[in-house]
Amino acid sequence: MSTPYPFTALVGQEDLRLALLLNAVSPAVGGVLVRGEKGTAKSTAVRALSALMPEVDVVSGCRFSCDPASPDPGCPDGPHGTGASGSRPARMVELPVGASEDRLVGALDIERALAEGVKAFEPGLLADAHRGILYVDEVNLLHDHLVDLLLDAAAMGASYVEREGVSVRHASKFLLVGTMNPEEGELRPQLLDRFGLTVEVAASREPDQRVEVVRRRLAYDDDPAGFAGRWADEESAVRARIVAARDLLPEVRLGDGALRQVAATCAAFEVDGMRADIVMARTATALAAWAGRTDVLAEDVRQAALLALPHRRRRAPFDAPGLDEDKLDETLEEFGGQDGDEGDQDEGGDDDPDPDPDGGPGGGPDGRPEPDDAPRVDGESAAQPESGEDREGGEPQPSGGGGGGEQTPARAAEPFRTKVLSVPGLGEGAAGRRSRARTEHGRTIGASRPRGALTKLHLAATVQAAAPHQRARGRSGPGLVVRRDDLRQASREGREGNLVLFVVDASGSMAARQRMSAVKGAVLSLLLDAYQRRDKVGMVTFRGSAADVALPPTSSVDAAAVRLESLPTGGRTPLAAGLLKAHEVLRVERLRDPARRALVVVVTDGRATGGPEPVALASRAARLFGADGVASVVVDCESGPVRLGLAGQLAGELGGTAVTLDELRADSIAGLVKDVRSSGQNSGQSSRRAA
Repeated sequence: MSTPYPFTALVGQEDLRLALLLNAVSPAVGGVLVRGEKGTAKSTAVRALSALMPEVDVVSGCRFSCDPASPDPGCPDGPHGTGASGSRPARMVELPVGASEDRLVGALDIERALAEGVKAFEPGLLADAHRGILYVDEVNLLHDHLVDLLLDAAAMGASYVEREGVSVRHASKFLLVGTMNPEEGELRPQLLDRFGLTVEVAASREPDQRVEVVRRRLAYDDDPAGFAGRWADEESAVRARIVAARDLLPEVRLGDGALRQVAATCAAFEVDGMRADIVMARTATALAAWAGRTDVLAEDVRQAALLALPHRRRRAPFDAPGLDEDKLDETLEEFGGQDGDEGDQDEGGDDDPDPDPDGGPGGGPDGRPEPDDAPRVDGESAAQPESGEDREGGEPQPSGGGGGGEQTPARAAEPFRTKVLSVPGLGEGAAGRRSRARTEHGRTIGASRPRGALTKLHLAATVQAAAPHQRARGRSGPGLVVRRDDLRQASREGREGNLVLFVVDASGSMAARQRMSAVKGAVLSLLLDAYQRRDKVGMVTFRGSAADVALPPTSSVDAAAVRLESLPTGGRTPLAAGLLKAHEVLRVERLRDPARRALVVVVTDGRATGGPEPVALASRAARLFGADGVASVVVDCESGPVRLGLAGQLAGELGGTAVTLDELRADSIAGLVKDVRSSGQNSGQSSRRAA
């Protein structure tokens, strides 16, 4: 077994270390979500925590880690009497992003259950993590069906395995710790709320601190055991402090004054539900116990708010989590001092700087004003229009470029709920919520012989396959004699996530301020829809004389929204270049993820200028998509009383559908936009070619 990096040897990351230690003191806090860029010791800190956790007493021979003092009455290995017991270190179980459902909840031998009536159950990761730590790296990339299972187990403290009338239940209470890089996509809101605390981490910008990080890491890599030995005393001291804080925790008093501050803070930041209040109260109590006190002070409430509220406050789509600390201090001051000696003690000069040197969870970034407050759009109306707007059909410099005619980016209009755009046919991509697909979950549409291990039994088909052979198999009793060849796998239909590739016209013909604002608002609305439907997104923009991949295909819809906000406009309209660039992006993405089908959304007025024969070249480029069977939709941005209908012609050449900005709204009178036509070919063939 490899020697873990010592927890006490971590440099900086005070908020991260504090959040993990508070959960070690009081697992009822509810776990930690660690958000941050790559290479910031997120995983190292979590793995190091397991070495500090106190040992747990377990019933000897129980695969589900029952506590001998209060064993689970429904334990599959029970009932447990007064037999032998022992202790072992608390486990840290890692859940891989690509894990199967059986690996998470456990596997039930369906064949033995049907033929012999025996519940042969192999425990999964939820059983292994009971009374320990369940760690999910890249938790934001976890499949939805695994997220659902985690939510159920976290809410009920138990795991249920149900297979065709055969059920197994076991206790599963664990400390949930997740790490994620926000650049790879955000976390599903239901799971986000299940994490008690959240911490934003970033690499230090202080040279001395970075030097110390590298020095310690190199020393650890050269001699892990020797390095850990040098930190053994510090590790033992922290372990002893955790045990002492756990013993003190039942004696900590949460007075009415502190409780009012907790409630007032949650109300001031308009958090949903009451979980935030409960988590804040438990965190403040754990902070007091960690400090060796039996009273909760205002400083504990403040630190608890910084850890428990940033991911729960109401915010606009694509806003990063954060907390206004000035507002927090005002609220605590307003509702402080109402419990005798509690409210007067938050004025100490050395209370906040030590646990919170960077001013909030995650340091500097969350302490800054929100992006929408930055003065980048104010004042643009006075000087920008005449320099930025190329006349529709106007003549910029022949060199095109992105230079002359460029204006500062327009702010996106308010997003709206869009119509459902989906890829035709039946796919086999990753689970999501957009297009029809064969999935592990969904409605049953048929049965087939299992290719590998049986995961979803089709009971009726299995009985039908076994019934004709009962006499030949010597059946003599009421039971059905079932062989492995009789088993049938259920075929199910659900929804998949797609790759939504935006191809956005940023040329001079789109540069009118109101029009570009509406266009960005429409794309932002589609991005929000893609986030909700668990799609990957990418963005290609074209202007001047070339096209650029503004965002390679990614699960981070937030990153796409940021790129869209800063998108400049101006220059000619190289439509062909934009389509060819998108075609190349799709070609590469098919090699990486062949099962994920694509939906191309072209946002343009349909004009093509610049270079020799721009219209003919754009037409030929569009027909490439039709030949490949790629599903596409053209969002027609043309405005004004006279319309040329060029976007509609482009949609025909793509083999897709054209919708106007108004028709894109879900509440428009045009009706629901359903499957996007795919080059006029058979939808099943087209979807297979697009995959």
